[in-house]
Amino acid sequence: MKELKSNEVVLYIAMSLDGYIALPDGSVDWLFDVKGDGGDNGYADFYDTVGTVLMGRLTYEEVLKLSADFPYAGKPCYVLTRSMTEQQQAPHVTFTDEALSELVPRLQKQSEGLVWLVGGGQLVQAFMQAGLLEKAIIAIIPKVLGQGIPLFPEGTPPSTFELQEIERRGDIVLLHYNV
Repeated sequence: MKELKSNEVVLYIAMSLDGYIALPDGSVDWLFDVKGDGGDNGYADFYDTVGTVLMGRLTYEEVLKLSADFPYAGKPCYVLTRSMTEQQQAPHVTFTDEALSELVPRLQKQSEGLVWLVGGGQLVQAFMQAGLLEKAIIAIIPKVLGQGIPLFPEGTPPSTFELQEIERRGDIVLLHYNV
């Protein structure tokens, strides 16, 4: 994997061949039986470079379903939500409705590593509309889902990505882009 600069905003995400990041109900179970490299397909190496984790509320809810332990508890994690309620409290995350144009630069300054945009599609769209996405590493999973939640929802601004590297992990291909 090419060296990424600390504090860059990086989308690191898996996508089906037909462009979906989750099934219509938000689940990502389809990711777990893919023939990769026999290990974690480079995830741990990437995660070691991450200083701050950002995700949307729907992605956060799906992450909670995957494991009894929150997988990002050791790093500052922010969950973006449109509706702040007093019930939203968790020991491992900060819920925020702060404008991306204010939140992201602040997090970049204080992050001790990459700012990882976990997902989902609505948040990717918002980051692209605001011009805040710098890099994208997209793992192409060799499955056609036929329906689901797209990585780039309708209304995402037209964009051109610059390919930096192609990495093969078993049947998975990781595409590294400058945005």
